[in-house]
Amino acid sequence: MEEVRETSAWVARNSSHVTIDSSGLEKVVETMKESIPKVEWDYEGIHYFDNGPLTVQYLFVLDALNFCFWPDKDLNYDHLAKGLKEALLNDHSAFDADRLTNYTGPQLRELLKWPRSLPLEEERVRLLHEVGFELERSFEGKASKLVESCGKSAVKLVALVTRHFPGFRDHSMYKGHQVFLYKRAQIFAADLWGAFKGQGYGEFNDIGSITMFADYIVPAVLQQLGVLKYSSTLANAIQASSEIGAGTEEEVELRACSIFAVEKMRELLSIKCGKQVLSVELDLWLWSVGVQCPSLQHHRTLSIYY
Repeated sequence: MEEVRETSAWVARNSSHVTIDSSGLEKVVETMKESIPKVEWDYEGIHYFDNGPLTVQYLFVLDALNFCFWPDKDLNYDHLAKGLKEALLNDHSAFDADRLTNYTGPQLRELLKWPRSLPLEEERVRLLHEVGFELERSFEGKASKLVESCGKSAVKLVALVTRHFPGFRDHSMYKGHQVFLYKRAQIFAADLWGAFKGQGYGEFNDIGSITMFADYIVPAVLQQLGVLKYSSTLANAIQASSEIGAGTEEEVELRACSIFAVEKMRELLSIKCGKQVLSVELDLWLWSVGVQCPSLQHHRTLSIYY
């Protein structure tokens, strides 16, 4: 994860469209000093959990599909998490590796009980096939075997996921530098940690190495809190709901500067409060603030990575 931290810091230092406001950052940290917000991982009760390997399989499928909801104004993460949960409760073999390799778009829609085409539906189906094929080829069809092979290291798990599953290789070129973000690979480790409460399949001796998960919601919350500042061009594009291309300077800066800002927030909390807060915990709090704010305006990018 040092690659994620270092390359995000490089983007923040060389950014043209997004800046981190140090005074805004300090104000947010000041409000959190007395009571650092704690948010339960499944605070809405929308995820499948049976404390065993099937939960690991569910979470891996969920995180393979956890991207790009905004083109359909009625669709959100809750629909995906709950839809997959219901599918698994109805049929415990729904996410068996051999079945994942054969799903079609209409079958995925039926699984989620969604009445129309999903955003980037063909990509979602392709990624399901990729997950099923590679789990079968390298991990006896089981995501739990993938997790067991990481030796309780979240960093090793992210490395294994990105090595074996190309759809999780979330990186970009920015001003001649490669930038690593790894949102969905990291969130798989964090979901395991949250679901299993740091025990069993969720026990990682280095969970503090995981960064925040650079998506649509957290950058918008950080901007609303005064931590991120946008150039007028970028602010106008977001205000107008214009699409911002994947891999553009603006898009990479929004994501990388969010990672850097949360790392700085974490450092400041440690200095001012003497408390060690995980980036995972800060991300969950920021995300929960964002999803409870319907008027929040986020950037719009068509991407399989978030």
